[in-house]
Amino acid sequence: MVSKQISIGIGIPMIIVGAVLAVFLAPMQYDLSDTVEFIGSLIGILGALIFIAGLFARKTPKIVY
Repeated sequence: MVSKQISIGIGIPMIIVGAVLAVFLAPMQYDLSDTVEFIGSLIGILGALIFIAGLFARKTPKIVY
């Protein structure tokens, strides 16, 4: 079962923000370009992991007493 809320709501935006930071904003910061690129890459990798986790998430059954 795919959890669309996790994959689409969190994973994809994190991948996009990480790519923007690493590709577009890192060259603009001369002093901190390595740090900005690292943070952007880290956000993108975490977004990919959350996206994959959303693909494997499944609903838990309700416990009824």
